[in-house]
Amino acid sequence: MPFDPDLETLLDDDLEGGLELAPQGIDASPITLHLTPEVCGQRLDKVIAGLVPQFSRARLQLWFEAGFVKVDGKPARGKDTAYGDELVVIEPQAAPEDTAFTPEAMTLDIVYEDHDILVVNKPAGLVVHPGAGNWSGTLLNGLLHHAPQLVGVPRAGIVHRLDKDTSGLMVVGKTLAAQTDLVRQLQARTVKREYFALVWGTPKLRGTIDAGMGRHPKDRIKMAVSSSPFSKPAITHYKLVSTGNLDRRPVSLVRCNLETGRTHQIRVHMQHLGFALVGDSTYGKQHLVPVFHRQALQARRLGLVHPATGEPCEWTVPLAPDFAELIATAGIPEPGDLNADDQQ
Repeated sequence: MPFDPDLETLLDDDLEGGLELAPQGIDASPITLHLTPEVCGQRLDKVIAGLVPQFSRARLQLWFEAGFVKVDGKPARGKDTAYGDELVVIEPQAAPEDTAFTPEAMTLDIVYEDHDILVVNKPAGLVVHPGAGNWSGTLLNGLLHHAPQLVGVPRAGIVHRLDKDTSGLMVVGKTLAAQTDLVRQLQARTVKREYFALVWGTPKLRGTIDAGMGRHPKDRIKMAVSSSPFSKPAITHYKLVSTGNLDRRPVSLVRCNLETGRTHQIRVHMQHLGFALVGDSTYGKQHLVPVFHRQALQARRLGLVHPATGEPCEWTVPLAPDFAELIATAGIPEPGDLNADDQQ
């Protein structure tokens, strides 16, 4: 199936980022340059940057600092002056991102798999996709090892993300056709994504949070409810499941169903209502964060239409052990399957 040019746009809606394909790496063969009198008097890093434009100035600077740029056989500094008769040897080095799409063996909790899709129960602490600070050891690396054919599918078939410290169900398209279909289901808001969250306080029995989101105006790492024309629609349905106490303070187990898939959506929406997630160090009550080591959030149920058969599919997993222990400490029994007539 040919690549659909609309796929990048649709992926952006749920992944909140541009389409990323596997980096191509670099040729590690040494590069030899003979400087000429025309460059006499110029800074060496500027001269070399002009001669090897395939490498960024930032990367060349790192190679200078690490001793991988030599002039007449000796390590050079970028601020050195060129005289015009030197022999420069550059030893290109791979950056961490060059090998980000490398298959890595890891234990994956595969809930379901066939020729077209794979459903995985992601543990808390596992980053989904390579990025700054996490160029290896991600779910994507594990997927490429488990199913090598995913190297030919954008983002190794990933169509939606969970935060590093959120556990639960994710679906992966093992073919381009399957991935495209899953992304379109997400765009059409027909994928059922049910989360359990433990929040501080006691919200009303049920409600819908229809509040657009965008980057926080003062902290670009965070998201926030926003009325800006650049914000994106975000809708979360929630229902109070049970209540308890932690650290002598009231907490509530709530079930959240997503219509949209914005970055940190449940965490931001519940905090916006005044009910921050237990353990959330980014949006929560800072003096209460030590009560739990991560945000108390799990993607517990996932429902969709199988992209190849057209049959409705649904998967449910128990709460992660640490989450189950947390709600037990709060005096809340672990919930079983909800009745069909109780679905949002």
